[in-house]
Amino acid sequence: MTTPRTKELVWFTGRDGNRIAGDRVGDVNDPIVVLLHGGGQTRHSWHGTADRLAEHGWCAYSLDLRGHSDSEWSPDADYSLPAFAGDIAAVIDELARPVMLVGASLGGMTSLALGGDLRPEVVTALVLVDITHRAEPEGAQRIGEFMRGAPNGFADLDEAADAVHAYNPHRPRPKDPSGLVKNLRRHDDGRWYWHWDPAFTNPERRRSEADLMAPDYAVTCARALRQPTLLVRGRLSDIVSDTTVSEFRALVPHAEYIDVSDAGHMVAGDRNDVFAAAVIEFLDGVAAT
Repeated sequence: MTTPRTKELVWFTGRDGNRIAGDRVGDVNDPIVVLLHGGGQTRHSWHGTADRLAEHGWCAYSLDLRGHSDSEWSPDADYSLPAFAGDIAAVIDELARPVMLVGASLGGMTSLALGGDLRPEVVTALVLVDITHRAEPEGAQRIGEFMRGAPNGFADLDEAADAVHAYNPHRPRPKDPSGLVKNLRRHDDGRWYWHWDPAFTNPERRRSEADLMAPDYAVTCARALRQPTLLVRGRLSDIVSDTTVSEFRALVPHAEYIDVSDAGHMVAGDRNDVFAAAVIEFLDGVAAT
């Protein structure tokens, strides 16, 4: 029988003095894995993965990126890749120990910057979840359209659940939408709004999706990777294609690669059983060398 793991809310200080929220699961003396969500997601998207990691002897920190969920919003709307990566670099410095990074989408780009440029000496392995050195433009545009699609919020949780299902039609719509509460905030007008800073999705207040991904910088970081690296792709993804996988594997010849069937861009949410098993097998292999 598996011993239940206690989740503890922890706080860190980001690059600009901003507060970064996180959950810690596992023994603090175990090797550290830092989990970074994608744009528009939260640390809660990793809860199943974090529990599995803790059960297998890892201390898992799942963090909210700046402008998301419980982490502070940027007062000057700086949601560039250097800002996200700078925050996590500050977190790693605060942890003062080597870490393994698991990053999905935007969190994966952030991990790429850390492992290839900002903190390569203390990042011991990377798992990139449905992201390479670049995102397919059509998929990135669809994400942006979804995130900008409800500027006036939702009347209730069912309406929000309908919006999520329209974006992810391959995933069954939950009968009980209460799980979305962690991804929404209820304002004084009684309506529900997504948890992120609206400036993150406003092209007039921050860079475009293409600039956010910083493709030239990402290529440089990918070429510089020396750590064990695993690329996990969702077969149904419109963010990562056969072409981008081939390009990435040419940039990072030592990278391992798996393709998860019946999973879209949010691989961990679609097939967490397969995803968590693959990540644990990879990390265990790295730790054994």
